[in-house]
This record gives sequence, C-alpha cells and structure tokens, in this order.
Amino acid sequence: MRILLLASAFNSLSQRLHAELRDRRHQVDVQLAGDDEELTSTVDRLRPDLLLAPMLRSAIPREVWSRLTCLIVHPGPPGDRGPSSLDRAIQDGRTEWGVTVLQAEEEMDAGPVWAWAPCRLPGRGKSDLYRNEVSDAAVAAALLAVERVACGTHAPQPQHGPGWRGTVRTRPLLRQAERRIDWSADTTEAVLRRLRAADSQPGVLDDLCGAEWYLHGGHPEPLLRGRPGDLLATRAGAVCRATPDGAVWLPELRRRRTPGGPATFKLPAVTALGSLLPPVPERSAPLMPEPGERAGWSDLRYREDGPVGFLHFSFPGGAMSADHCRRLRAAYRFALGRPTSVLVLGGGRDFFSNGIHLNVIEAAEDPAAESWATITAMDDLVAEVLTTTDRLVVAALGGNAAAGGVMLALAADEVWCRRGAVLNPHYRLMGLYGSEYWTYTLPRRVGAAEAERLTRQALPVSATTAERLGLVDRVLDAGPEGFGPAAARLAGLLAASPGAQRRIAAKKAAREADERVKPLAAYREEELTVMHRQFFAPESPYHALRSAFVRKRPVPAGIRARL
Repeated sequence: MRILLLASAFNSLSQRLHAELRDRRHQVDVQLAGDDEELTSTVDRLRPDLLLAPMLRSAIPREVWSRLTCLIVHPGPPGDRGPSSLDRAIQDGRTEWGVTVLQAEEEMDAGPVWAWAPCRLPGRGKSDLYRNEVSDAAVAAALLAVERVACGTHAPQPQHGPGWRGTVRTRPLLRQAERRIDWSADTTEAVLRRLRAADSQPGVLDDLCGAEWYLHGGHPEPLLRGRPGDLLATRAGAVCRATPDGAVWLPELRRRRTPGGPATFKLPAVTALGSLLPPVPERSAPLMPEPGERAGWSDLRYREDGPVGFLHFSFPGGAMSADHCRRLRAAYRFALGRPTSVLVLGGGRDFFSNGIHLNVIEAAEDPAAESWATITAMDDLVAEVLTTTDRLVVAALGGNAAAGGVMLALAADEVWCRRGAVLNPHYRLMGLYGSEYWTYTLPRRVGAAEAERLTRQALPVSATTAERLGLVDRVLDAGPEGFGPAAARLAGLLAASPGAQRRIAAKKAAREADERVKPLAAYREEELTVMHRQFFAPESPYHALRSAFVRKRPVPAGIRARL
C-alpha cells in the first residue's frame, strides 16, 4: 500500500514505523503535521491508501479523515482517552498498559479500534519506555492494523454499543500543578514517579537555587541524606537533591522561558546552574563497584563475568559531550587493563549513542570551538576501539543509535542490536560530513556504494535491514529488559569458543595490514579537514540546523534546500 505517515515530529516511533513499513515493501511518505491546507494538498497529490499517525499533537482535519482511512496510534489501552495517557500511567504507578490503533473521527481518541497490544511499564522514564516497551507494542499494533486495512474485510471495533466491553476513561492534560513536587513531604518514590512521567517533555517545573527550572529525569540515591530540598552533591554533571526519606539525582535542567525571551533547552544540571550552584562536593561513583556495594546511580559502570568485561554507559538522550567522550575513553582504557578476552561496550536498554551533544555545544560561549573539542574527543574514543587488538570488542545496541553513535559501534569487531533498535548512519540532516573514522568503518562493512547511499538518503534503518546490509552482525529477539542478559550470554559463548584466540590474532594482523595501506590518522585528517570548515565557516548550514534542532524551531527553507 501507499501509506502517508503523519507526525508532529519525526521521532523515534515515527522513524521505526517508517523503517518497518518499508521493510514490508509498503511505499511510505512522511508529512509533518501543523498545516491543514498542506496536509490536504499532500493527500490530494499522493492519493495514499492509508494515513497512519504514530505521534500527533493536533487533530486531523475532517476534510481528510472523512474521505481517507486515518489511523491514530494512541499510547493507552482501548477506552483510554486524553493527551497525557502515558504521563498519567507512569505518575500513577501503573505497571501494565497498552497501545491502541484507532480510526480518526470527530471526537478525539473515540474512533473504532483497529488493533491494540499490551505492554509493561517497568520503573523507567517516559522517554525510555516510549522508545522501548511502548514502541514495541505500538509497532505490533500498527502493523496488525495495516494488515487488516490491506485485507479489506476487517471491521474495526466501535468504542460503544453492544459489542464494546471496555471502559471509557477520558482524562485531561496533566498540567504542572499536578506534576509539582513537594520536596518537604513527597517520598523518593513519589518524586521519581513525577520525574519519570515528564523526563523528556515537558519536565517538572520547580524552584532551585533562586530560579525556575524544568527538571528532566531522575535516579534514586541510596546513601546520601540531607534536609529535604537541599542540594547534596554533584556527579557526572548531575545534582543530588534530598527528599524526606532519601535523595534523587537530577541529570538535566531547562531554564523556564521568560516572556518574549528565547527558547530554552535541556543541559546537564551542573552546566545549567553554572554560578548559581552552591558549593557542594563532587561524589563520584566507583567504575567497578565491589560485590554488594551500594554504589548508586552512575552513567558509567564496568563489571566482569569470567573472561568477559562489560562497559555500560548511558548518557541522557544518547548525546555525548566532550566530557562524556573523555570519561568514557578513560573507562574504556581501564577495561583494557583487565584480564578479559571479550569486551562488551554498551548493553543497556535505551540509546546506545547519538553522537555529539548539540545542546552543550549550543550553550557554549564559542559553539564552533566546542564542536571541535567534542568531535576530536569522540575521535579519540573511537580510535581506542579501532586499535584494540588484544581482545574482541562487541558493541551491544539495546536501543537506537545515530550519526557518530553508529560509527562508534562500527569500530567494534561485532555489532549486536535489539530487534526494535533503529539506526541512522548519517550526518547530513545536521549539515555535517561526519568523522569518527566513518570513511574507514562504514565502507568496509557495507561497501562503498551502500555507504554513499546510506549517508546521502539519510533515512532510518531497522535492525532487520541493518543486518541484511552488514551494518550489524546479529539481531537479538529480546525485550528491552532481556537484551542485556541475552547479550551477556552470547558474549560468554564467544569468549569460550575455540576460535576466539584465532580471531584475536587475525584481527591484529588485519589491523596492521590496513594501517600499511592507509593509516587511521589519514582517515581522521581527511574527515576533520571537512568538519573544521563546517564548524568554523560562518556560512555553514550546521549552525542554523543545530540551533533549530536544539530549540525545536522549523529549519529555514533556504537552509533546508541546501541539504
């Protein structure tokens, strides 16, 4: 079928459905919502068989849904209605939920149900759940609904009448008044539910250090204690704030926008607070905790299981600042000093990496210089992986990866990813050529022609297609919670395999041979020569594209035409 994908933003779910539908040989077009006349014109021009809206903040106009089947992906079970479905479920502590695909009608979320799928809601942030458990359920339900539309004989279930067995629950928008945290009374668990229900958007509005901020994300702290509401410590850019029965780590803050002022954006909490931050100690967490040690939250962690080392990292939004890259590189070098034969990089349930941290760059006094510092730190990290010749390195992608994050993964000997992961192996939409040795690693995996196509078309790639192309070596059919253990079992088998030591020896020889043909330093110099020009030239589209992305503004038409 020809399917028009309508979305308020081409987000993770929209990208995944785009890739999954194309894998099934549907013809898929994308339309961003917001202009009803433009949508109507697109429908007239394309004449799609179906409109599918995986992420929509506005209603589809009657002129469209009255003459074309329009399916809405709603992040709630059948009968659930309202714009804050998932937010309320998380803040209320629900553990079982679902996703419904229903037909657009006059009343919001009240149309007949074409398909639905259940999902669990473990204690994670909304954005994490949305990209994982909710995304899995949404894709299953959406693909089933598309099949049912295509067959032409399925009758959707109306949400009323004698055949309806569900309960209708219409709930209003979850506003900041209901999200508000009472630091003097709310327990750690209650605070975490509020933070998790708003972690990506809209955040929880709060007063901190004499200013108003939106708090994004939260992690429990097992040991530190203090007067409720006080800041107790910093760690890896986050701040720790006391509750009546414990404390929580707040990784990111966003300044409240002043009337008429510029759009604000999320930053590491310590960076955002700047000079407002009171003198509190930096409480680092051990990279490799002792058995039984209550180390608490950290964005970097290393552990071992026999001959296998596991270096886990998890940065908000998958974005990596120069500091993230340097700390991860130091942790990687620590792991290289351990007596293992296989090293697993990643293995978490959410983002692997999305490359350089555009928000930190945008906030810098000199964004071009910060861009350069970040990309060189990223290159230093990738070089460590590429030149590891005394053990096998596995990149384990439990979640999505993009741009330099994909190239970081490709530096490993093997790339394993979860079935639901989406890869964006390109830099073009940010107006960049790219670095991280991609001109070496991408063609050697997929060939020069395919590498050129992937970077030029700039489309999301499903795990299935990535495996077919050679971008990844193994796709694991595991849920978000099961991916890490599944990857660990496979890594153990790899380390115990009879051919592991032969592979390590062959790897070393191949790296030496490649170095003689063309040194890694030459790839790096060629890539960075282009990147330096794109970072420092005033006319470079990168600066306008970065600012629009960070501040969630439309890309200027003239800039978009130059991509």
